[in-house]
Amino acid sequence: MTDNKNINMQDVWQQDKDHYIHPWTDFSTFKETGSMILTDSDNVHVTDGEGRKYLDGIGGLWCVNIGYARKEMAEAIAEQIMKIPYYSSFGHHTTIPAAQLAAKLAELAPGNLNHVFYGCGGSVANDTAVRMIHFYFNQLGKKSKKKIISRIDGYHGSTYMAMSITGVKFDHIGFDIEEELVHHISCPNPYRRPAEQSLEEFCDEKVQELEDKILELGPDNVAVFFAEPIMGAGGVIVPPKGYHKRTLDVCHKYDVLYVSDEVVTAFGRLGHMFASEDEFGIVPDMITCAKGLTSGYLPLGATIISEKIYDVISKPQADGALFTHGYTYSGHPVSCAAGIKNIEIMERENICGHVKDMGAYFEEQVKSLIDLPIVGDVRGRKFMMCIENVANKETKELINPDAKVGNRIADHCQARGLIVRPLAHMNVLSPPLTLTKEHIDFLVATLRESIEATMADLKQEDFI
Repeated sequence: MTDNKNINMQDVWQQDKDHYIHPWTDFSTFKETGSMILTDSDNVHVTDGEGRKYLDGIGGLWCVNIGYARKEMAEAIAEQIMKIPYYSSFGHHTTIPAAQLAAKLAELAPGNLNHVFYGCGGSVANDTAVRMIHFYFNQLGKKSKKKIISRIDGYHGSTYMAMSITGVKFDHIGFDIEEELVHHISCPNPYRRPAEQSLEEFCDEKVQELEDKILELGPDNVAVFFAEPIMGAGGVIVPPKGYHKRTLDVCHKYDVLYVSDEVVTAFGRLGHMFASEDEFGIVPDMITCAKGLTSGYLPLGATIISEKIYDVISKPQADGALFTHGYTYSGHPVSCAAGIKNIEIMERENICGHVKDMGAYFEEQVKSLIDLPIVGDVRGRKFMMCIENVANKETKELINPDAKVGNRIADHCQARGLIVRPLAHMNVLSPPLTLTKEHIDFLVATLRESIEATMADLKQEDFI
């Protein structure tokens, strides 16, 4: 571990509070409480500024898939820095890692998704997808095909366009979004379907809703449907069986492109390098990815596109015209070197196989929490799980939002050496993919204790 003895943690805490604007800051508490300082890490654990160790139940943010402090990852990054740390990819320059990683992603991606555009993260990957798709239809002379359909509770990033595509309404409060281009259909959450409705009927309804929305907007106006294979930040929503295949068919019926947002699900979280085909049986027109691409060691995202799209956008639209899209750090060689090493480690250690085996145990153990009085639903797959807490299991009525039940559970977990993510009345688990049975047993036992402690905290009015 790094020697932090000469660092005054109180000074760091104050500097952070005074100057660092954090993503998703709760300003009602931050100005008093400030931030938890994390200083060290090892495999599935992180350590805070006071030397306390925690099992990281959220993998940083869905992303530290191969675990923390991998020496060979650090060496690969350092080696590339000493060779060439950066060069612009504009003007037909490239580097070895950028080219090699693109070829590897093309090999791993389903179907003929053979072409890779790099950015710095998932939001940028989805923004890139929109610009490419609009350009694609412009090239085909279908210039009215601009509109975007996504889903309520879908999450696609926080740049202006990506947040507009995002359907988590809470994230829009106080901010502007693009409402002319982007249209949302309802969330395919089986837990919240009417009691009398079968899963098959629910799936029929959600697929029909997509087709109805395309027809309402006009097929000549709709360009793309964005969908996460499993909806992450919206509450780990696993749609009913057949949903993705049927929505893909609807899209192709009306010449609407399908973007599979695999920013969370790619690179092992569900036991596959990409989940679209291997887990859900679809080959989309584009896949966007980030997070687990480098296991969070360095920022990197990618938009992977099909031959059909590439064949159109790779033709000059006019004499002397360029494909004028890109970023200073597109194909950053050090980030790409981290991506190559990350995939090498995953393949060598068969991390996807480990997730398939250990993920089944993880699912089973987390689902054992369903016996607790406030746990209404436990859902997800493999190393991507969610616990939804309710006031009444029969009616699925929510606990009073002012009780902040998700935060209470997360606080109790943290006091016991476990970090989980609160999302309103829910708690999300997305740990490093290197968890062992012993880690899982500790995680689930700690969650049980923390939910029980939270129940003891709650007052009668919280259930009204």
